[in-house]
Amino acid sequence: MVTRRGWMQGTLLAGFFGAAAPAMARADTLPWRNWSGGLSCQPRQRLVPTSEQALVDFFASTTGTVRPVGSGHSFSPLVPTDGHLLVLDAFNGILTHDASALHATIGAGTRLGDLGPALARIGQEFFNLPDIDRQTLAGATATGTHGTGIDFPALSGYVTALRLVTPQGEVIDASATSRREVFDAARVSLGALGVVTQMTLQNRTPYRLKQQSWTAKVEDLLRDFDTLAAKHRHFELFPYVHSDYAIALATDETTDAVDNPPPDPAEDAGFIQLIRELSQVPPAERLPIINAVAEQSPPSVRVDAAHRILANVRNVRFNEMEYSVPVEAGADCLREILATIRNKELDVVFPLEYRYVRRDDTWLGMSSGEHDHAAISVHRAAWEDYRPYFDVIEPIFWKYGGRPHWGKIHSLGAAELSRLYPHFADFQALRAQLDPEGRMLNPHLRHLFGVPA
Repeated sequence: MVTRRGWMQGTLLAGFFGAAAPAMARADTLPWRNWSGGLSCQPRQRLVPTSEQALVDFFASTTGTVRPVGSGHSFSPLVPTDGHLLVLDAFNGILTHDASALHATIGAGTRLGDLGPALARIGQEFFNLPDIDRQTLAGATATGTHGTGIDFPALSGYVTALRLVTPQGEVIDASATSRREVFDAARVSLGALGVVTQMTLQNRTPYRLKQQSWTAKVEDLLRDFDTLAAKHRHFELFPYVHSDYAIALATDETTDAVDNPPPDPAEDAGFIQLIRELSQVPPAERLPIINAVAEQSPPSVRVDAAHRILANVRNVRFNEMEYSVPVEAGADCLREILATIRNKELDVVFPLEYRYVRRDDTWLGMSSGEHDHAAISVHRAAWEDYRPYFDVIEPIFWKYGGRPHWGKIHSLGAAELSRLYPHFADFQALRAQLDPEGRMLNPHLRHLFGVPA
């Protein structure tokens, strides 16, 4: 067990870290585990660089695999390595901002949950945010993480410039007008090109949102989904499994007064208890029970600053698979997943999530290209084995031309991915150019890009 004192001794490393200490910590004091607890590794060392020059020096003075790490919120094995882990916490906060253009240059290790209040203090706000606020800016963009809304691309779509330190020690400033190929690749890079240290975001003026939720029949909501998605700034569904119902969530700009009491901790405990209790009921017998629960769920309304409505703290831990499919295929794909869960009596309780995402021009974004996409997520509580469930559902996504979310569980490799992304070969070529020794590749990334060990 790692004590607080052992942790401090293991991480406050010298010159590279700030004070004076050895350049490497003992591996037995530096385990790493992701947010859900499903992934872990024993890296050779965990380092916290405090400057770009420290990164350049690190790459010049070391060998072996290097993986940058943020909050550990990815469910796919992007981070695990027995090499070096680079923690980007020191690249933090708003570095500069432009009040007229509403741009802000931000340290890549900044948590999204910290950025909303910081942007508000300079008169700016995100256009959109992903559902969970724990990711770092670099981690969220590198994996193509997105929010909800047919008019809103993934978070990486709001990046206007970035700085990248490559394994060869080059520091690259990339934007739409400078090193465009690096810009298009590095906005969604899986951490495979080097270490992004800062990003400039296009923001807007602060605004307030009203979020309304209610329960209705899944088929009714899907029939009207396109109309509701066009009517509301954000609209999404959380379909119950083994049920005819879903939670609908509609969010719009408002001038109403703030009304957003902090969540009751008992809600999370109650949700966990509900999952455990329903898991004791055979799947074939759950339909009337879950339908009754859904029918009794009251509608809700909350109003707050945009960043407090768009992103949330999620304390119930889970593992997740998410694919995006073309918008026109989204409803049929969702219907097949729900029917499969019911017909095969899959033992799962966690609701699904269904939403639209606007297309973008990144090379590896889930919605990159000429078409908007529907994103469909399936979840399993962290204490349950997700594999039997995900193994049945994943081939359904493939039937509809699905692309996997890079930060979530999937089984695709280079052969399949090269058919899904027109710029996949371009990314592979640029990756080989910026990192010819493959230092940024762990086994999972080698599988994704078809690079032999």
